[in-house]
Amino acid sequence: MKWLDFNFELPITDPTWVFLIVLTIILFAPILLGRLKIPHIIGMILAGIAIGEHGFNILVRDSSFELFGKVGLYYIMFLAGLEMDMEDFKKNRVKGVVFGIYTFLIPMILGVWSSIYFLGYNVTTAVLLASMYASHTLIAYPIISRYGLSRLRSVSITIGGTAITVVLALLILAVIAGGYKGTVDGFFWLSLTVKVLLVGFFIIYFFPRISRWFFRKYEDNIVQFIFVLTMMFLGGGLLEVAGLEGILGAFMVGLVLNRLVPHVSPLMNRLEFVGNALFIPYFLIGVGMIIDVRTFFFGGEALKVALVMTLVATISKWLAAWLTQKTFKMHANERAMMFGLSNAQAAATLAAVLIGNKIEISPGVPLLNNDVLNGTVMMILFTCIISSIVTEHTARKIALGGECGMSEERPKEEEHILISVANPDTIRSLMSMALLMKAPKRKDGIMALNVINDGNASDALLTQGKKMLEQTATIAAAADVSVNMITRFDQNIASGIIHTLKEYNASEVILGLHRKATLVDSFFGVLTVNLLKGMHRQVMIVKCLMPANTLRRIIVAVPAKAEYEVGFFKWVERLCRMAGQLGCRLCFFAHPDTLPYLEDYVRKQHKGVRGEYSEFAEWDDLLLLTKEVNYDHLLVIISARRGSISYNPLFDTLPVQISKYFNNNSLMLLFPDQYGDPQEMVSFSDLGRPNESQQYENVGRWFYKWFKKS
Repeated sequence: MKWLDFNFELPITDPTWVFLIVLTIILFAPILLGRLKIPHIIGMILAGIAIGEHGFNILVRDSSFELFGKVGLYYIMFLAGLEMDMEDFKKNRVKGVVFGIYTFLIPMILGVWSSIYFLGYNVTTAVLLASMYASHTLIAYPIISRYGLSRLRSVSITIGGTAITVVLALLILAVIAGGYKGTVDGFFWLSLTVKVLLVGFFIIYFFPRISRWFFRKYEDNIVQFIFVLTMMFLGGGLLEVAGLEGILGAFMVGLVLNRLVPHVSPLMNRLEFVGNALFIPYFLIGVGMIIDVRTFFFGGEALKVALVMTLVATISKWLAAWLTQKTFKMHANERAMMFGLSNAQAAATLAAVLIGNKIEISPGVPLLNNDVLNGTVMMILFTCIISSIVTEHTARKIALGGECGMSEERPKEEEHILISVANPDTIRSLMSMALLMKAPKRKDGIMALNVINDGNASDALLTQGKKMLEQTATIAAAADVSVNMITRFDQNIASGIIHTLKEYNASEVILGLHRKATLVDSFFGVLTVNLLKGMHRQVMIVKCLMPANTLRRIIVAVPAKAEYEVGFFKWVERLCRMAGQLGCRLCFFAHPDTLPYLEDYVRKQHKGVRGEYSEFAEWDDLLLLTKEVNYDHLLVIISARRGSISYNPLFDTLPVQISKYFNNNSLMLLFPDQYGDPQEMVSFSDLGRPNESQQYENVGRWFYKWFKKS
């Protein structure tokens, strides 16, 4: 019996060892190259060169690399669309179109000229080569994601320009390939146009509606993840059927799902994690395996072609970024960012050169010969290296310097959001709200509290509380956020929340409502009254009837003189963050004197938020808002504590009006910060007794209405 029966042959074909080698590269390449200050992407490509058939021949670029590589390429384009700031893109769409035209025309002009005069190719070959220079792949986009700069203006401009230039380059490829197949005629253009328009309409119109319905019906994280991947590949497949590359379909799906997948959410974290950990590195390693470094040393023509292609592609992309910067008077770092992202050649370039190499202009003579094929892969290597280095350097400079469209300085108050966990059914909605409202770059700052009453404490309640806290931690961990879990024994829930808030210096409290609880009892019962009496921090009482990422609009009712409250800008900041993450409209209904403060803050601090401002001076009847609030909107009512500047006696009728008009709507009742210490301490002797001054006010209002009717 042989204990060791190991037959070692190169290249390795056993799936176990193939996958082990790839994972080893993905694991150690970033670690080793990080010490040398070399971008990780270059390490993946260099590793692919080393293990490929043109290197040490350790692995063969088999179907697994083609499969995972295509998934990785789709992932790059999909994440680019998913992480784009749509509002910033709309504001900069003219710049994006101009950059797209520059980054297409300049490489086309220089490419045709250099191919004819330096390489001696015919016009058709020169045009196809020039289209390869014009297209580019967002290879360096993972670097942008890692630095958290995906919402920069220059990034949005580059992504918009990428879509334009890739479409035009692929159209040129389709025309040239169709011309040699004899299929380019009037019907070809009509057919291509109709198919692309139909597929585009189907993706833009139906995909968001299908996705919104699915997210509302199924909240399981794994099911949602698989659904998003299905939509991505469906979009790519449909566009391939229409006659264009599937990467454009993946990009379009990312755009239409942008508002349904918040940037800070468990689903987004899973999508980025899987793509950056496996599929995108697989694609980069596969690109490296195509490159034959020996063409640099053997065969002067291949070296000449590679040199011309690399120089023309790099210079033309730099000129496009430079012209865009000068046209719109942008910062030098923005020019460097646009150049770094747009310089890499990979996806469409590979597709063009492989198709051109298979097209024969005469028996045995390809349209793009082997010298062009080898020159292309060398161009891919060097442009990817240049792109990665420039993008890494610029991203680091912007992140450290806070320049070029980075968000303006925010309030510097230390944020610690306290979530009161008491009902398993509301944990997910409370955590979603907290994740949407927290500072985007912070990985902590959330506390989950479970209060157990000393009077009825038991092991069962303690176990249940621990399970609920663990559930909050699981949800937060999926979004790469840590949660401080706190269990507290106290005389009652309100006292436990107040003491915890003081001990941990929490900045605000989020409470949940069970869907079956009556709104009157929940909002103005013992717990809320005692909390508002015993603390001056911001309190948010939330009821979500659907997942937060499916909300289409946030309606905010603001009382008069709200701008004079000390917590005014805090709650405006939280709501702006929510609207920015969800990509939805933020509609304020406020007194005419308050609207300028709201508009000015949103315009200066959150330029990407779509704000709407309407006058709403009468609080006698919230019925006026019913025509504005739909089932998929979130109604936020800004209330106030008794005795504060913006307090209105009409707030006492809120429970009745909410229960009457908005019982079937998602709701948030928000009490802002107020100055100083709480006005009244919690008194256990008068918990159920109404405030005496409140009784006088009620009587006074009754007499006023009676005399008014008379």
